[in-house]
Amino acid sequence: MSTIRIKNGISYDLNGWKYISVKGNASERGYAYGYFVAKEFKEIQKMLNYIVYEDLGEKWPFFIDAGVKLLKDTIKDQFKEYYDEMEGIAKGITAGGTPTTTDEIIAWNNYFTLTEYWFPTRDGNTGVRKGEGGAPDRCSAFMATGKDYTEDGGIVVNHNNFSNFIDGQYANVVVDMQCDNGCRMLYQAFAGWIWSGTDFFVTGNGIIGTETTIGGFVPFENNIPVSCRIRKAMQYGKNLDDYSKILLDGNGGDYANSWLFGDVNTNEIMRIELGLKYHNIEKTKNGYFIGFNAAYDPRIRNLECVDTGYDDIRRHQGSRRVRLEDLIQEHKGKINIEIAKKIISDHYDVYLNKIELNSRTVCSHYDLDAREYMSDPSRPKPYAPRGAIDGCVVDSKMAKKMSFELRYGNSCGTPFLKNEFCDRNRQWAHLREYLHDRPQQPWTVFSITNDHKKSGTYKKRRKGKSSRQKTNKNERE
Repeated sequence: MSTIRIKNGISYDLNGWKYISVKGNASERGYAYGYFVAKEFKEIQKMLNYIVYEDLGEKWPFFIDAGVKLLKDTIKDQFKEYYDEMEGIAKGITAGGTPTTTDEIIAWNNYFTLTEYWFPTRDGNTGVRKGEGGAPDRCSAFMATGKDYTEDGGIVVNHNNFSNFIDGQYANVVVDMQCDNGCRMLYQAFAGWIWSGTDFFVTGNGIIGTETTIGGFVPFENNIPVSCRIRKAMQYGKNLDDYSKILLDGNGGDYANSWLFGDVNTNEIMRIELGLKYHNIEKTKNGYFIGFNAAYDPRIRNLECVDTGYDDIRRHQGSRRVRLEDLIQEHKGKINIEIAKKIISDHYDVYLNKIELNSRTVCSHYDLDAREYMSDPSRPKPYAPRGAIDGCVVDSKMAKKMSFELRYGNSCGTPFLKNEFCDRNRQWAHLREYLHDRPQQPWTVFSITNDHKKSGTYKKRRKGKSSRQKTNKNERE
């Protein structure tokens, strides 16, 4: 494994991930970040130009123009730092051999906002939505804390992102962002995003963050995009109240989520279910929150969503709601990093009452699911190229060291091989050239990089020990 170094940044590839550490002012760190993902962005452009038109009937430049009309002035006027960073990313990507513009980077950073929230409701239209009725849903997660739930009383978190493979496969970047203002951030990201998108991060102020989207969410107002609100919270939020305040300020309902945040300084955790008109905030120092793509708050679930699957165990929302609760109780008082990995890789189907790799389980596998038990025939189609594309875990001890542990491919390690998939499911063969293989990968620890001058060495643990690989100066073997 070789490390690439340029001014203001270093990068290397490891176990399916691209690690990037950048520093400096907005333009400097943006340029370095962009330069490192230039190759990936060339593939992203190709993917977007195909799938946006295939799925929505409008071409990618339509959404770039929409980003200019809807979002550019807001970002430039109210979040100049982030505009400069995205401008730097565009320049870095271009210098790396993939021509692009700041306008395209704005659209890409707000891909969810534009394609999944604005587009279906534009000009009063509430019609076309892809996926499961209303906004798409992604991810499983839990966050637990306190002596009654975790092994040491600290915070333990897990998360996976289950997405359409065609775009979700690009959320394989780990960014160590050292800004000249605010706190340092380590986060999983889509290539070229100033925020996570999958929303798994730790910060220098001691905050752990993740979320699961609220499926079936309908309303949208063009206000401050979620990309800027959550990035501002990550960079400048000092406590849990800061996060709720920043996310609520200018909320437009885009990327409506059940946000989970933990403060390792106090071991307090918080869930904020954030709709548009309605939100609900809960905190605890001895308890847990789970994420399964539906809201507990009856106002959000009934007045702002359609077809949520909240209590339908034939659907992935209802089934994971039951299974995650069962797993928390099964491991109550013993939850640690290894149990968090086990839970996020779970394949027990509470509808069929057996272990099976399908869309209803915590480690989701739509690509292996015939979907014959679905209650709504308009839901995602059989054997769709969709499901868990990673696994992520962190606890208070790791977060205090600015590190976390990730697995790329999916949470359980089952490989995805695009040719085998497309040959077996010919209805999806048109996606073959845009999909990537995701072979089995080990769990890998990533941390911030404190020395941008010396090359690191990276060694696997001896056979028979943990498969984790340590990747920062302070954790070398």
